[in-house]
Amino acid sequence: MKNSVTKTFLLVALLAVPLIGQESPGKRVPSVTMVPAAAVAIRRGSLGAAQLHFRVGAGFHVNSNTPSEDYLIPTALQLDAPTDIIIGKITYPEGEQRSFPFAPDQKLSVYSGEFSVSIALRALSSVLPGNYAVHGQLKYQACDNAACYPPKRLPVSFDIKVVKAPPPPRANPGQSPHVHS
Repeated sequence: MKNSVTKTFLLVALLAVPLIGQESPGKRVPSVTMVPAAAVAIRRGSLGAAQLHFRVGAGFHVNSNTPSEDYLIPTALQLDAPTDIIIGKITYPEGEQRSFPFAPDQKLSVYSGEFSVSIALRALSSVLPGNYAVHGQLKYQACDNAACYPPKRLPVSFDIKVVKAPPPPRANPGQSPHVHS
């Protein structure tokens, strides 16, 4: 009998191991997702811009890029550009000023729902025409009305299509390239 009790206990313990660390049913987990981005076309030697769109899960918010207090973790986009493509200024939206039950007398600068980030880009004249992938991450800290969760990093990527610059304009046939006065 003792042997069958031990075997039953071991079987129950082994079956329970996969459940350790899983969220309890009904518990909501904060999330931020990126809406798939369309490829950005840029001419060699020219400027361009990418617009990335993000969604904060319902019932949650993230601190804006310029949070109201120094101790709050800002939302920040970090990107790694391919050779001969320069990442310029990253522009974040203005945060929404909101107060929450945990600090009713304080307004915090946050993003909730959907928000977009703009990225200035420049394709150097030395870059070969073709498709290039830009990778990076969005660092954020999600909170609900009662608590903040550990900071996370969301993988981010979008494509840039570099196209040839148009040839310089040619003089019309029959016109002299010299200016006469």
